[in-house]
Amino acid sequence: MLSYILYVFLMVPLCFIKRGWWLVQNLLFLVFMGLMTSINFFCWGSLSYFFGYDYLSFGLVMLSFWICILMLLASYSILRYSFYNNLFLLMVLFLLLMLCFTFCSLSLISFYFFFEGSLIPTLFLIFGWGYQPERFQAGVYLLFYTLFASLPLLIGILSYNNESDGRIFFMLYKDNLVNIYMYVVLIMAFLVSMPMYLLHLWLPKAHVEAPVSGSMILAGVLLKLGGYGLLRVFELLMSMGLLLNIFMLSVSLVGGVLVSLMCLRQVDMKSLIAYSSVAHMGLVIGGLATMNIWGFYMSLVMMIAHGLCSSGLFCLANISYERLGSRSLLVNKGLMALMPSLTMWWFLISSCNMAAPPSLNLLGEIGLFNSMVGWAWLVMFFLMLISFFSAAYTFFLYSYSQHGVYYSGLYSCVSGYCREYLLLLL
Repeated sequence: MLSYILYVFLMVPLCFIKRGWWLVQNLLFLVFMGLMTSINFFCWGSLSYFFGYDYLSFGLVMLSFWICILMLLASYSILRYSFYNNLFLLMVLFLLLMLCFTFCSLSLISFYFFFEGSLIPTLFLIFGWGYQPERFQAGVYLLFYTLFASLPLLIGILSYNNESDGRIFFMLYKDNLVNIYMYVVLIMAFLVSMPMYLLHLWLPKAHVEAPVSGSMILAGVLLKLGGYGLLRVFELLMSMGLLLNIFMLSVSLVGGVLVSLMCLRQVDMKSLIAYSSVAHMGLVIGGLATMNIWGFYMSLVMMIAHGLCSSGLFCLANISYERLGSRSLLVNKGLMALMPSLTMWWFLISSCNMAAPPSLNLLGEIGLFNSMVGWAWLVMFFLMLISFFSAAYTFFLYSYSQHGVYYSGLYSCVSGYCREYLLLLL
């Protein structure tokens, strides 16, 4: 694992050579394939005292590599117009390294350090390559939401380290140090990062203003940092969690229903996909809050499935945006007449988003429903509503964008490029 991270370090000088874009992209793909074939998925490996990996972090490291490769494939317009493409490559590699270090951290302090460090390249991506002037407001929202929740987390980690010997995740034990204040500060930063309903206002803004690569990495991996953090610290919060998790579960499920209703009223495609992420993450938070083995494993499956699926939807929205110059569903309609071959991809990725078989989302949702209904059967009503509205807003997005009469002000018609079909296939 260390050798692969070293490969990524050595790619940094390649960002500044003439044809570095394709070279870095292909090398990242080779590193990903090497990771896939060389490491046993169900093993535990240590890189040093403070870095190691197990099956939890390994799946998310693979997801980070994969999404970063697809980000470079999706952002070809930056290379075509030579819009600071060297710096863009540098930011992507910096973000990938930060994510790998975050997922491979064994100690709480190093995890916190890299967790916050991954915010810096994301902000640069939004500020530097975003579309509208409002991107500065979106960046400030992202920064303040994350930092306000994270500083109490730092204080909580330092006080825990001061009181006990448990520096490393595997040494965290269920002791009497965790009171209600520790519970809140340890959990709040991860809930903002997920994000949970009521703490989610930064997400639609950041997604709408970010370039396609920023949206892909936000939806694909950065939301998963919160879920990964919760998976790690729940070992510590077992006794308090059994008492207080009911509040978290209730807010996330009611929020999932309300956000799904908001999705049905969205006109902006990116905004709709961003709100659907909040609804999906509500299920993940609910599954984790039940504290049983089904919720634990299936939330991981759901996070990986959602990372792949929502990245695909953002790619599709960007392909339409590059053709039509708008993200509005009032302009993006009748695309079946314009780009018939892309309609199949819209259908496949939309059906994955609403958890139709044989997608990975279906497995994750069934497992999460199982864990939550086993915990309290009354949540069945909210789960039914979330599932129904999830299908409803996905059909709304698909049918409005693909069917109908296409926009009369349209002046160009280009079907998909080979690059875009490759991107969606991957």
